Amino acid sequence: MADPVTRDDVLRAAETIRGRVYRTPVFTASSLGSVWLKAELFQKTGSFKVRGVLNKLASLTDEEKARGVIGISAGNHAQALAWGAAAEGTDALVVMYQGASEAKIAATRAYGATVDLEAKDVAEAFARLHAHVEETGRVLVHPFDDPLVIAGQGTLALELLEDAPHVETILVPAGGGGLSSGVAAAAADRVRIIVVEPEGSTAVHSGLAAGRSVPVNTDSIADGLSAPFAGEAALATLRACGAESILVSEESIHEAFRWFYSRAKLACEPAAAAALAPLLTGQIEPKNVAVIVSGGNVSAQTASAILAKR
Repeated sequence: MADPVTRDDVLRAAETIRGRVYRTPVFTASSLGSVWLKAELFQKTGSFKVRGVLNKLASLTDEEKARGVIGISAGNHAQALAWGAAAEGTDALVVMYQGASEAKIAATRAYGATVDLEAKDVAEAFARLHAHVEETGRVLVHPFDDPLVIAGQGTLALELLEDAPHVETILVPAGGGGLSSGVAAAAADRVRIIVVEPEGSTAVHSGLAAGRSVPVNTDSIADGLSAPFAGEAALATLRACGAESILVSEESIHEAFRWFYSRAKLACEPAAAAALAPLLTGQIEPKNVAVIVSGGNVSAQTASAILAKR
């Protein structure tokens, strides 16, 4: 069993990455009630992912950096790892898969990483990842199943509670659980943590129900939440923190996406919009609630298709 990540781990991560990431703004959403939006879509590379990447890369020795790093991602972790590796002066290889967002693939390459696109789907991509690690000796920077990455992601919750001290509940979207467990580690001693996932992408929900990480099939417009399983460290942390889990429909994610664009003027991605959905559906009462707007890396085609559909 993996050990849970703690608040002390998050506090150490905050010191490690201090001055290297943006302190993203917190906006009110008074039309919904007493609701705050932590706008992490304004973070470097367009999502929260750089926090965990920088915390992990800071732990590497010179010898490990010389070997290069490797990661796997549908897009946001790929971009963050590419950017972070370039900043650290180390080479990055990112395994993605056919059908991943073209915009995210292009951005990853633009940041300087080599992209492996041979895999046909997520499961095959993970198989290629492990083969590359064995063959090349590169250091794995996992998108969600690494305590240092989890602790780095949790730093945004420290900022949130300083800027919005009246928050009593945090809604956080989840794929493999790296962000949600980091937020739980940082803030569960003060607030209620609710993990939000699409009905068609339930890695954390299923893992918590089973008591261990289990494979799931994914089918959602929220491609950033398409992890095929949840990390064991993430699940251990969420269990230790007493985090709750709820599922939302694709229709509600679309509605939330349109709300962000039309009312908040935030060009987020569907994965981020998922966290708002429970407020719009009435699953969660809008009373002293914060929503983690996790990223803004969405293609023009995806955005326009959702916005055009009413």
